[in-house]
Amino acid sequence: MFAALARSTSPCMKLRIPFVKSAPRVAVLSLAGTIASGSRGQLNDATLGPLIEKAFTKGKPDAVALVINSPGGSPVQSALIASRIRRLADEKSLPVHAFVEDVAASGGYWLACAADDIWADGGSIVGSIGVISAGFGAQVLLERQGIERRVHTAGKSKSQLDPFVAQKPEDVKRLKVILDDMHELFINHVKTRREGKLVMGDELFTGEFWLAAKAQELGLIDGLAHLTPKLKELYGDKVQFIRHARKKPLFPRFGAQIVEEGLTAIEERAEYARFGL
Repeated sequence: MFAALARSTSPCMKLRIPFVKSAPRVAVLSLAGTIASGSRGQLNDATLGPLIEKAFTKGKPDAVALVINSPGGSPVQSALIASRIRRLADEKSLPVHAFVEDVAASGGYWLACAADDIWADGGSIVGSIGVISAGFGAQVLLERQGIERRVHTAGKSKSQLDPFVAQKPEDVKRLKVILDDMHELFINHVKTRREGKLVMGDELFTGEFWLAAKAQELGLIDGLAHLTPKLKELYGDKVQFIRHARKKPLFPRFGAQIVEEGLTAIEERAEYARFGL
């Protein structure tokens, strides 16, 4: 009877048969790249926001899976993205699963912690729960070229950490306070999201990173697994995947944007290189 009804229905209409349960659907959201504000080529809340919203709503998914491959970046953007994921997960009452590819380190691990469970490949790099500030000092180069640096400020701390003058101990001390406070925010996020799973030790929050098996021993991840088999295990062999990823432009952009994207690519390559990738 149901088969006859289905054949008589217009191909433009989808017949919904009562009491027949549809296959579970999981939205798969790719989060790959470094995390930074103001760049369409990197992960940030402004560019990812609409994509994340779509992942939690389009097709009425039963769960959301995050595919993470990120060496980190901006702590603020990491927090904004993770907070958006958690807000939507709570609003829609949807479980969130994270799957690590090459690396989920620093801000990349911050994103992974937005999930209810974290899975990784045996060769995945996980961790680096720390905060870093890096730059260059060019005061010697200016002196050798006979260039005089002229800066006028209102406020004694306005020009602190100027890369064109020698570092001042008081500036470094103030920066260290900010880095320590930011590190504490990161630690609290990890402790909250991985509550009851972490194996506390001296090395956990030092910025150290590990392969997946050791990360599992420390409670940073829940186990070794790949996306498709794990989701079939959780939702059945008939589970359907709704994939979401950022769209790349069809044609390269010109002028200053090419230079900007080239520099972004170099910076991103350097971030991955920190983890031997």
